[in-house]
Amino acid sequence: MQDEFVYDYYMYVPLTIILNSCIGSIAAMTILAQGTSLLSGIELTLCVSLCMGYNAALLAGSNRKFAFWLLLVSLAVNMLLILITLL
Repeated sequence: MQDEFVYDYYMYVPLTIILNSCIGSIAAMTILAQGTSLLSGIELTLCVSLCMGYNAALLAGSNRKFAFWLLLVSLAVNMLLILITLL
């Protein structure tokens, strides 16, 4: 998957920005639906930081392999936050 991402980088950039932003916004919505507390603030900060970090890495023109791994971490953490808050 990493080799395909690196090879077709410019095709995957807009697709992954949309995917990561949608998953991140769903995670933020589920976190905020449970109310406001210190824990939800930390979860929301983590969610937003990872999504913004991936978008910033793309805009800064960082290493393509680093961007790929940052995408995977961002998607995994946001999916985990969605599962945790829905259970």
